[in-house]
Amino acid sequence: MSKLKSDFQHKVDKLYRLSVCGRWLVAIFSWLTLGVYAIWNLRAEIALCLDYFTWAAVYYGLHFNFLPTLCLAFCIGTTVSVVFCQIRNLILGLPETERRKLERHVKKIMAKGTKHPLWKLINN
Repeated sequence: MSKLKSDFQHKVDKLYRLSVCGRWLVAIFSWLTLGVYAIWNLRAEIALCLDYFTWAAVYYGLHFNFLPTLCLAFCIGTTVSVVFCQIRNLILGLPETERRKLERHVKKIMAKGTKHPLWKLINN
């Protein structure tokens, strides 16, 4: 029984690691797409701030470029969210609710069998 339980916990840990990698991939992808777009469209304002940094220049640069500002805020938000989640899990451990959610997901993967896309990643 303990062998089955440890195997199940190993699968839950693998799913957790996959979810962490997925979060980081989303953050990196957002920086490579939306972040590049935002920085490219804010290049004139960035150059102005590098020459004459004032908070008014930052405010007006971001205020009058709504879409690049929104893209930059999304990239910063996703990155900060992933970092805080990682720090919380390292310091306090994985919350019980998230652990149960991962266990339910592993049970669904095991019930569906080889038809599930995560089957090979969990069982290797």
